[in-house]
Amino acid sequence: QVQLVESGGGLVQAGGSLRLSCAASGRTFNSLNMGWFRQAPGKEREFVSAISWLTDSTYYADSVKGRFTISRDNAKNTVYLQMNSLKPEDTAVYYCAASVSRKDGSNWYADYWGQGTQVTVSS
Repeated sequence: QVQLVESGGGLVQAGGSLRLSCAASGRTFNSLNMGWFRQAPGKEREFVSAISWLTDSTYYADSVKGRFTISRDNAKNTVYLQMNSLKPEDTAVYYCAASVSRKDGSNWYADYWGQGTQVTVSS
């Protein structure tokens, strides 16, 4: 089992920045692919970003590429999502995820989820 606790959400104006953090416990963090997903009101949960435990390779949804950066600190069992140049359409509940994988080419999945943190971007 893996427990995930997100922090860092909040209200920000368009063009601003936020950094989300996710602290993991319960299993060896540095052997887990980690990631972030989000769910906006009335929409399905969607993939945002992921980072490989093996290579530190990073992956991004096209909608956030160039604006968001995922990183991890294995010593702190924490993964981060730096979000810059935020837009109102980035408003969503952001979920940290562990044991993230990609299947069927472009579909992302995860075995463990945090409780989510709200990000609201005002125009």
